[in-house]
Amino acid sequence: MILHDFIIEEHIKNALKEDIGFGDITTDILTDDDKIIKADMNTREDGILCGIDVAALVFKILSPEIKLEKLYKDGDVIKKGTTLMHIEGSARAILTGERTALNYIQRLSGIATETNKYQNAIGDYKAKITDTRKNTPNFRLFEKYAVATGGARLHRFNLSDCVMIKDNHIQLAGSITNAVNKIRPHLSHSHKIEVECDTIEQVKEAVQVKADIIMLDNMPCDLMKKCVEIINNTAIVEASGNVTLETVKNIAQTGVDVISSSAIVAKAKTLDIALDM
Repeated sequence: MILHDFIIEEHIKNALKEDIGFGDITTDILTDDDKIIKADMNTREDGILCGIDVAALVFKILSPEIKLEKLYKDGDVIKKGTTLMHIEGSARAILTGERTALNYIQRLSGIATETNKYQNAIGDYKAKITDTRKNTPNFRLFEKYAVATGGARLHRFNLSDCVMIKDNHIQLAGSITNAVNKIRPHLSHSHKIEVECDTIEQVKEAVQVKADIIMLDNMPCDLMKKCVEIINNTAIVEASGNVTLETVKNIAQTGVDVISSSAIVAKAKTLDIALDM
């Protein structure tokens, strides 16, 4: 996944508008237009780097003449005390853009770091970690990019990507079979149908109606293992619910293909990265 500048530039500009308001009254008073400074972006803890190009674009938007030397790239393992980027240019642009640039790189690196912990915890089992749609509004593109950078797979980007029949949909339609049969004739050949199941009976019904993906929702591991045997490679098997660093390997041992977790985004803490003159 690539974050192209032309896609994210408007988002960054809006973030700068929010932060700067009618002007950075502190920096604008303390410095002149021609004042040049040097600064380094440094990490104060270990993690997976993500968002260095986004942070760089913040400064470039404020001053195209700024010189940037990126020493690491997204996806790199970084250690406490490491310098990530040298910055030289307008003092006004660097100090005004500092917080916005750090907000992006700290948040994205935190998600990438947390995601990487989950995927590594699975070990050699085939299961892949994926995210969910529990994202920060208007920040999904960045959060999904961070998840991919951390080594996980991506779930659907939005509601139009894939059919996901959840418990409320099943209740609305009357049954899994009714829901799938009503939806399937209207789909493109490129769309998959996923069904959320809480019981073995629902899993059997989802197999019978030929769902493409069967989600095992909040099931204990012994029940998930039985469901994997019932599905028997006729559908992609996704596990969801109660996924933590402590439980994710046990879930992977059941034989599921995908383990979805909102925690890799929602519970990820920001990585401590600073800008030092």
